[in-house]
Amino acid sequence: MPSSTQSAPPITMRNRIDRFFMISERRSTFATELRGGIATFFAMSYIVVLNPLVLSGADASGGELGVQRVAAVTALVSGVLTIIMGIWARSPFAMATGLGVNAFVAITVATNPELTWADVMGLVVIAGIVMFVLVLTGFRTAVFNAVPAGLKTAIVVGIGMFIALIGLVNAGFVQRIPDAAHTTVPVGLGFDGRLMGWPILVFIIGLLLTMTLVVRKVKGAILIGIVVSAVVANIFEAVFHVSDSETNGWSLVVPSMPSWHLPDLSLIGDVSLFGAFAKIGPTAASLLAFVILLSIFFDAMGTMVGLAAEADLVDENDQIPNVDKVLLVDAAGAIVGGGTSSSSAQIFVESGAGIGEGARTGLASVFTGLLMIVAMFLSPLIYLVPFEAVAPALVVVGFMMITQITKIDWNDWGVALPAFLTFTLMPFTYSIANGIGAGFISYVFIRATQGRAKEIHPLMWVVATAFVLFFGIGLIEDWAGVA
Repeated sequence: MPSSTQSAPPITMRNRIDRFFMISERRSTFATELRGGIATFFAMSYIVVLNPLVLSGADASGGELGVQRVAAVTALVSGVLTIIMGIWARSPFAMATGLGVNAFVAITVATNPELTWADVMGLVVIAGIVMFVLVLTGFRTAVFNAVPAGLKTAIVVGIGMFIALIGLVNAGFVQRIPDAAHTTVPVGLGFDGRLMGWPILVFIIGLLLTMTLVVRKVKGAILIGIVVSAVVANIFEAVFHVSDSETNGWSLVVPSMPSWHLPDLSLIGDVSLFGAFAKIGPTAASLLAFVILLSIFFDAMGTMVGLAAEADLVDENDQIPNVDKVLLVDAAGAIVGGGTSSSSAQIFVESGAGIGEGARTGLASVFTGLLMIVAMFLSPLIYLVPFEAVAPALVVVGFMMITQITKIDWNDWGVALPAFLTFTLMPFTYSIANGIGAGFISYVFIRATQGRAKEIHPLMWVVATAFVLFFGIGLIEDWAGVA
């Protein structure tokens, strides 16, 4: 006789994964997370090529890190940390070397005539350790909670503008006007005010296609735009040999077929933790570590706020799920990045491409991380997708993030003016931290002059003071005699 009680349906592996990553709970699907993970990989993969170039200079002893070695550890660190971000923090944020930090390390720190690359990376590790402690003690999360809602929205808008500018610059649609032009205008349209070359056409085709697909709400719009643009780029290169052009060629990555080679991971552990302190003294070394710390502290926090808001992961209490775990993984990125000589890894702003595709969970990060691991073995694989093919996605995602500007209370100038400084200085100075710093300082100053100092969270005073030191580091170095 059949039982009147029906047995529960078996729990499949797919159901377990769904529950673990909260895919259905966050109104996503496996296919959406896969598309988002792939889109983020394509959008960020250029870092495997660009980071070795940024860190290509010689140190005080004439030693170089080596392009192939930096490329290998850049991909490895990005892949491992992104997978951890996905599985442990369960967030759709990819990790990779931060461009602001690596540029500061290469241009300012590594050019010190007394420091080797091992000494320089030791400072990055120290900054990461301090960051890790700040997260464990709850200080970094407390700072996040102390930021007024209007400034958090401004950070989202600023990152949207920043992403869009990155896309336009990467595509060559917007370019720096050379000093030889003797003009105070810093950037202009294309080449001498004209749009020239096949790469620009790839960008325009990709942008028009991506916008059309997004407006028509086609699933996979951003990923389709990237793939089609990449195909067009490879066709143009094969037919017109665009890479042979000295003026109208590809901005960095030349479309080509990949080849296989074993990665060189010999940079892992090649770091001197206190070498800088011994060679240039504790004052100078501490100042350099402080600037690195502030940069990675607020770059990542700002990026996290912007991406979480775009992914609709911020709850009614203005909180982000697993924020402590997200920040711990980010802090670990500085330690691991410095320890492998790839520079500080942090939440990568190009994760917005995957989020714009619909990624809402850590499963997308797992897919992205696995692809980065593959890129470590097939690093030329990223050459199939030049900047010009990815740039349209960044511009469209930037638009999506900028739409949040309506949430700022423009009638309250005590918030509106700092918000304005925040989202304008991010793209204009090419730095998330600079925009946040200007916004925080001006917010504290204006609220105080309004006689509303009681509304300022005590931590905002602390952070604003830290940013005053950050912006005044040149004067401080001159005064201390360590410039």
